[in-house]
Amino acid sequence: MGCYEEGTDVINFDGHVVLPYRFRNKKMKTLKDVISLKFKTSESEGVIFHGEGQQGDYITLELKKAKLVLSLNLGSNQLGSIYGHTSVMTGSLLDDHHWHSIIIERHGRNINLTLDRHMQHFRTNGEFDYLDLDYEITFGGMPFSGKPSSNSRKNFKGCMESINYNGNNITDLAKRKKLEPSNVGNLSFSCVEPQTVPVFFNATSYLEVPGRPSQDLFSVSFLFRTWNPNGLLVFSNFADDLGNVEIDTSEGKVSVHINVTQVKKNRIDISSGKWVF
Repeated sequence: MGCYEEGTDVINFDGHVVLPYRFRNKKMKTLKDVISLKFKTSESEGVIFHGEGQQGDYITLELKKAKLVLSLNLGSNQLGSIYGHTSVMTGSLLDDHHWHSIIIERHGRNINLTLDRHMQHFRTNGEFDYLDLDYEITFGGMPFSGKPSSNSRKNFKGCMESINYNGNNITDLAKRKKLEPSNVGNLSFSCVEPQTVPVFFNATSYLEVPGRPSQDLFSVSFLFRTWNPNGLLVFSNFADDLGNVEIDTSEGKVSVHINVTQVKKNRIDISSGKWVF
């Protein structure tokens, strides 16, 4: 992960601000589209960009459960005989604080979706070839419209770099103040590095942290991700041989075991969640 200084081609989205690119003629009717950008985030949910038209066309790229989802509709009819909605999912664990590159190339109903050099080809549903969008395409979230579909989707929180929409350098236009971000939240041109640093453990490694003597409170908090259904997460002995506490995953569930040596019921077991790996 690199740290980007102000002046480079990067935008930091705080999870509230939305950056619109407004069309000159209020409508955009395209047979071909090329949209590319890079992003970095620790959030598993968030709209990267969205555009829609009054005829029912739309294009949305978003993170859902740390996977990338492209939703597209080139048009449906009111009779229901033509259904244009198409949704494609790619990637996983994309909320890892690392840069990921995206290229979307569309020619009519033919789509190439490239994530980190892995290309997926598909054809959209329906019979239409043109994407009809009205007014704008927004980056970092959906414009507030009062629709339940827009309010329930989270804005993107993290960094984007080298945003390009059909030959238009969006990040450069934003830096030159040619675009007007929403008046909610902050838009900055430096990528804020996370304060927490992830640590990778293999089957034999561990991290030992000194305890705090003369403290009668044990408190621990952390985030974790694992592919193994069983494993020890935390272990600590109490002072004066009073017992110990351990936190582990067992058959995909998180369990807490507290052993106390000087009471009659000397073991407490708590289990929560399922399939955390």
